Amino acid sequence: MTVHFHEEDLPLGVLEGDAPLAVDTETMGLITPRDRLCVVQISDGGPDEHLVRFSPGSDYAAPNLKRVLADPRRLKLYHFGRFDLAAIEYYLGIMAAPVFCTKIASKLVRTYTDRHGLKNLVNELLGEDISKQQQSSDWGGPELSDAQRDYAASDVRFLHRLRDELERRLEREGRRDIAQACFDFLPTRARLDIAGWAEQDIFSHM
Repeated sequence: MTVHFHEEDLPLGVLEGDAPLAVDTETMGLITPRDRLCVVQISDGGPDEHLVRFSPGSDYAAPNLKRVLADPRRLKLYHFGRFDLAAIEYYLGIMAAPVFCTKIASKLVRTYTDRHGLKNLVNELLGEDISKQQQSSDWGGPELSDAQRDYAASDVRFLHRLRDELERRLEREGRRDIAQACFDFLPTRARLDIAGWAEQDIFSHM
């Protein structure tokens, strides 16, 4: 297992193919238009993870990364995809879909708990433990520490295995179709967030 670190873009030819891609982002905060995109993590389920770091003032050109993420033939795996899709759309100008979100799938099948964080899923479903200590660290600094790099990589390291297990549970509980409808809506949900409806339920009566 190797964590590969890249500045501003993936190298040409990296992560080509048709395998599903696990994707995550690190930003300066939780308000997408204010808090810039700093890192995109990506893995095709193989032994390696790739981190693409963007500097302050980046133009986010990243043609190789964009081509891989925008490929409509490749499923993208996220944990809380709503946030990552919005960050990628806003800064990279692409919609990185189609989507499978492990957090949504967890909420649909793990109705016996309200603990749907990635750490909880990895521990219960895969018997592994990950640290979230670096989650709130400064991702915009001039250097990323080894701890930050390992944390960022761990956010995509387990998503392929989690998807497999959650798919089995969705089928078992008869909720695969409603899950797919939620996944299909996520790009629109992300665009609503960007457009200013992040805190409003436009489907409610009020």
